[in-house]
Amino acid sequence: MNIFDIAAVLIGLSALFGFINYRYLGLPHTIGLVVMAMVSSLVIIGFDLIAPSVHVGKIVSDVLSRIDFHEALMHGMLSFLLFAGALHVDISELASRKSAIGVMATVGVLMSTFIVGGLLWAVLIFFGLPIPFIWALVFGALISPTDPVAVLSILKTVKVPKSLEAKIAGESLFNDGVGVVVFTIVLAIAVGGEHGTVGVGDVVELFVTEAIGGAILGIGAGYLAFRAMRTIDEYSLEVLISLGLVMVTYAIANVLHLSGLIAVVVAGLFIGNHGVQFAMSETTRDHLLKFWTLTDEMLNSILFLLIGLEVLVMNFEMAYFESALLAIPIVLLARLISVSVPMLILSLRQQFTKGAIPALVWGGLRGGISVALAFSLPDNEHKPLILAVTYSVVVFSIIVQGLTVKSLMERVVEGID
Repeated sequence: MNIFDIAAVLIGLSALFGFINYRYLGLPHTIGLVVMAMVSSLVIIGFDLIAPSVHVGKIVSDVLSRIDFHEALMHGMLSFLLFAGALHVDISELASRKSAIGVMATVGVLMSTFIVGGLLWAVLIFFGLPIPFIWALVFGALISPTDPVAVLSILKTVKVPKSLEAKIAGESLFNDGVGVVVFTIVLAIAVGGEHGTVGVGDVVELFVTEAIGGAILGIGAGYLAFRAMRTIDEYSLEVLISLGLVMVTYAIANVLHLSGLIAVVVAGLFIGNHGVQFAMSETTRDHLLKFWTLTDEMLNSILFLLIGLEVLVMNFEMAYFESALLAIPIVLLARLISVSVPMLILSLRQQFTKGAIPALVWGGLRGGISVALAFSLPDNEHKPLILAVTYSVVVFSIIVQGLTVKSLMERVVEGID
């Protein structure tokens, strides 16, 4: 199958499952796709057990194996999804809550990385599946950032105060970029521990270059696109400029070894606020936002469909099952600590929405980014375990947390900060 055939299968299944879910199940669109894809995968596995000579599972697995999940998401879909999400975020709301967002997106991610890594390392030793502490930290780094795609898709269905919505959206947009940088650093140390050394200076240089350099690139690219849009009034060309902005910015970031995720988020915030207000006519604004909304919905559908189907290419061993189940409360506990500690400290000088902590904890969904990072790990004896545990946490997060976060927020969230 060529790339067109694979795209046709994915879009066709997204449309079919989306229709069935809308007509009969009534689940949130993205969650419905994950559920239906997983059910279909399990049916295929069951059919293979009953009629192994047909090889249905092998045929489907061969198709999925042609899709590099990490490459497709991290170097394809994610840049468009993050830009589309950032377009709709009010930067003034982010700026007024920059302390909380900044601390949770940096200190919170680091806290969660070490808490998850340390606890999982102890649990794996208890169950006779010991791995080096640094590889447990690798899992902590890839699972700690909340997934902006999953979080923003859920926020569309939940009514919360704008102040809290800004915190949830802002943290998810930025902590994934920070999380990928932390993951890159920890993985470099893990691999370096086997093939050399990685010094403190290397770590600091990598973090500063990727994170701050990515933000500067995003501001510069967003400003150039803004200046170009302001000099014309042609909606089709301006939409094309926004598309070029995402792709060129992400490509330059990769060449310069900067954080492309942070770059496209910053560029999206710039265009979605300053650009929409000062560089576009009403017609252009309408077409541009509708284009990116459609792009967001389509890529979201494909991404969550792939998450559900990936169970067919996962190597699930029963020895990993108990560890995967225990990883879920470990990740939730780490999320609770990494959210509540910074917020309790910040609450000494500012007031937060009542119920913000449980909303942020339970609304901090994990998604495709964690799965993609797990798939990107170098092949070694630790990868199958980390991949199985990651997938279990992500599926729980999307289905269980995703289906219950709305009712939780309606019960616990009160007031305005």
